[in-house]
Amino acid sequence: FLFRWPCLITQRSSTRDPQRPRNATLHRLTRHLLLNYNKGVRPVRNWSKATTVYLDLFVHAVLDVDTQNQKLTTSIWFRQTWKDEYLTWNSSLYDGIREISLPLSTIWSPDIIINELVDVNRSPDLPYVYLNAAGLIKNHKPVQVVSACHLETYAFPFDAQNCSLTFSSILHTVEDVDLAFWRSREDIQNDQTLFLEDGEWELLSVPSHPWVLHTEMGRFAQIQFNVVIRRRPLLYVVSLLIPSLFLMLIDLASFFLPPNCGTRITFKTSVLVGYTVFKVNMSDQLPVTAASTPLIGVFFTVCMALLVLSLSKSILLVKFLHLGEDPVREKLFSRCRPGGTCFAVIAGCSWPGEKAEGTGEEPRKAMMSQKATMEKILAELLWIGSQLRALEGASQLEVQWLRLCYRLDRLLFWVYVLTLGVYAVTLCSLWVVWSSQ
Repeated sequence: FLFRWPCLITQRSSTRDPQRPRNATLHRLTRHLLLNYNKGVRPVRNWSKATTVYLDLFVHAVLDVDTQNQKLTTSIWFRQTWKDEYLTWNSSLYDGIREISLPLSTIWSPDIIINELVDVNRSPDLPYVYLNAAGLIKNHKPVQVVSACHLETYAFPFDAQNCSLTFSSILHTVEDVDLAFWRSREDIQNDQTLFLEDGEWELLSVPSHPWVLHTEMGRFAQIQFNVVIRRRPLLYVVSLLIPSLFLMLIDLASFFLPPNCGTRITFKTSVLVGYTVFKVNMSDQLPVTAASTPLIGVFFTVCMALLVLSLSKSILLVKFLHLGEDPVREKLFSRCRPGGTCFAVIAGCSWPGEKAEGTGEEPRKAMMSQKATMEKILAELLWIGSQLRALEGASQLEVQWLRLCYRLDRLLFWVYVLTLGVYAVTLCSLWVVWSSQ
């Protein structure tokens, strides 16, 4: 047993030895790389040689599309790769270590920013980068980007947006820091493996192109990624477009009611209330922007204006048809009803067939009285005739107004039909264009 114990000690120590030297080698390698390293100087041995930074981008999700403030919030996975000529080693001298992780704060890193950035980046703090024996540094991190974008809502809800993310150096010109693609542009454009497909927006493509910006301070390398997205319109078709078409068809059906009918005014007023309520509810779902107005809102406002015009025409027609008619009839029938002036004159008159009593002056006075009474009756009959002619003229005027109103009604009807036709054709065209993207 005493002879076997040293053997056990030797065996245990031999099982732990391969791990201990490797950890020591890793610390020794890290100290060796950072011993005289200056992170404030661009890591090239020949200062005239540019440091090439390779960029790669994955779109993970579209978080928010703020049309009012013209901002797009996206979640992306951003990758930077560059070579540090001072951070290289021979892996055979360090137990075959080919790749290590280093704190980003201890080495030089390129000053790459997004030009369209309008808010602070919200990304998790990842303080480490990977470094291989050839000096290649890989900095991978997720970033939540709030960028400025020109958002066009004219074709809502069949709209597509094209927002750019331009990466460039703040101070280094293209002679110092150059930009290039890590993958091919075709792979970046068609890669949707990390995109979340359960939102309102779907990713179409991410085209990209490099270019050099010429300014007074020098030439700066830039790479622009275009995030092309389109909206899924099914929700808005069900909740906005179909109900708006129903309201317009109901309003169109009101033209089959007589223009001088009071029921038509009541019906159109009810439809106008429905338009107003629907407009208020629709304003909460329509994108708000000062640059453009959604086409559905324009058509809805036009149809609402036609409804108000038609309702105003019906109200004015009813007013014109009864204008002055009631005073004439009231005056006529108040004088010709029993107890009125006409009946009083006729009742107090002595007709020629009646025999006058008395002699001398009395028959002559009776004849004078009958003559005066007949003149009053004639005057009343002439007045009645003039009033009847006025009523007949009012009836003819009513017929003329009705004829004019029917013409205007027919004109408004066809304008309404044309508006609905243009609305339907435009929506179908937008849907076809949306489907072909």
